[in-house]
Amino acid sequence: MQWIAERRGVGGTAMRRGHFLLLYAAMLLAASGNTAVQSVMPAIGRAMAIPDVFTAIAYTVSAVLWVVLAPMWARASDRHGRKALTLLGVGGFVVSTLLCGLALEAGLSGLVGGIAAFVLFGIARGIYGALGSATPSATQAYLASRTRRSARVAALSALASSFGLGTIIGPAMAPLFVLPFVGLPGPFFGFAIIGLGVWLAIWRWLPDDTRPRRGRRSGHGAAMSYPSIATPTTGASVVAATAPRGLQPMRWTDRRIRRWIVAGVAAGHAQAAVLTYLGFLVIDRLALAPVGSEGPIAIVLMAGATATLAAQWGIIPRLAIGPRALVAGGALIAALGFAVLAAAADLYGLVVGFALASLGFGLTRPGFTGGASLAVSLAEQGAIAGIITAANGISYVAAPTLAMLIYALDPDLPSLLCAGGLVILAIWAWRRL
Repeated sequence: MQWIAERRGVGGTAMRRGHFLLLYAAMLLAASGNTAVQSVMPAIGRAMAIPDVFTAIAYTVSAVLWVVLAPMWARASDRHGRKALTLLGVGGFVVSTLLCGLALEAGLSGLVGGIAAFVLFGIARGIYGALGSATPSATQAYLASRTRRSARVAALSALASSFGLGTIIGPAMAPLFVLPFVGLPGPFFGFAIIGLGVWLAIWRWLPDDTRPRRGRRSGHGAAMSYPSIATPTTGASVVAATAPRGLQPMRWTDRRIRRWIVAGVAAGHAQAAVLTYLGFLVIDRLALAPVGSEGPIAIVLMAGATATLAAQWGIIPRLAIGPRALVAGGALIAALGFAVLAAAADLYGLVVGFALASLGFGLTRPGFTGGASLAVSLAEQGAIAGIITAANGISYVAAPTLAMLIYALDPDLPSLLCAGGLVILAIWAWRRL
């Protein structure tokens, strides 16, 4: 690729291929590591015999900190060394993941009670939400500062694609780390070791950017949505990272965008909900013991991630579908998927149901992103991209806990409520957007 070719040009040396791969590895780690450990958490919660809702609460802490602090790191990446912030983000992931594994291992071995283990787990996950959120903005800023403006969008898009790839790699690798001597927390230790390797490689081979360079290119990072299974990026962070700074902030209540944001937040809540209770649904429907359930859960999650990527990388680029049709049609497909999940009695049904739901969400998210982007002027693209990113993140604040509370009442109820809500969203979107 031209923008990572090792050659001389205006303003200095273009981004070297090896340096780009280091940035890509940092982003891939953030996505794959987070989704891998999510895939084993239902089994760990059941093995400790704690209420299912505690799993959702523990992850909510991390998601809230990510949503709140990611914009701060994006601003900090403009003022401090981008390599230093990348190391901070990857280091936060390593420390958090290792401490999470130790806390859960202590709970499973009986050294501490299950509730105490999950309290410690939530605190450790908070480190990831607080510090790990620096990784996307820092890596984007580093790449942007060393890429020619004409090739910056392509370069940042390629970097952001690591999040989508990580949603498949993470669940696929998680069962491989469930080894006899570590048990279910194995993926935490496995990805902590991988993360340490990435940290050392960045520290050793990524050039320092704290010293002023002649002809240094301007570039900044942008906040990115909380990494989760089957939720690859929609391009909003790339737009924000390439947009001019210093413009007036945009209000969420702006009449041009508010209906698009409502649609995105509504669909996002349904998606965040199913990603939380799906693992428990697989265990309950298939009557699985906690140990050994990670394989079927990973299969279902990978099917969903693949369907989402198929929508965003295959269907949308090849079909001329407008934003309104994407939101309405995607919501109907997702509703069908939830209906299948509610009726599924075997692994095949669960795979088909979650794949359909994920395919639908893979259409709705670009739909509301594109609709909101088209509703504002070219000069306001950076501002609307920030709102889109925040809207995607907000879905992971309350929805997971609410979903698990409802699941405790009736395992079919969350799927049925989401299906009904998405049908209403589809009708509303088609009439009002």
